[in-house]
Amino acid sequence: MCKRIQSINKTSQGELNFCKNCVQFHLEFNNIYFEFTPAEYTIFRNYVLFIEAEYWEQKYANANVKRKIPVPTKQDNLVLMFNRQEIKELKALVSTQNNSVFTTFLNVDDIDYTCIVN
Repeated sequence: MCKRIQSINKTSQGELNFCKNCVQFHLEFNNIYFEFTPAEYTIFRNYVLFIEAEYWEQKYANANVKRKIPVPTKQDNLVLMFNRQEIKELKALVSTQNNSVFTTFLNVDDIDYTCIVN
């Protein structure tokens, strides 16, 4: 286990850390855990920051799935799927700015709630 871990960013759904011993980034998000070298993390971060949620939601508008935004992996048969709120929080987590979801206001798109009127 890494002993010299530095916390970089934290949100309600995940945490990004850097270990100075093994020189790796540790990203925990919901039930997914990644270990990246600095080069791998840079590629992943750039990909995540430029995801256009609206494009993917329109492309898969007729798909009968809750999560419509794909993030491909090196493993050909594995694609990670996210919804708009998860992508927004993942972007906040890997962003170099300290704008975590705890310090921002919610808007209507951030609330995933099915209203049932009795």
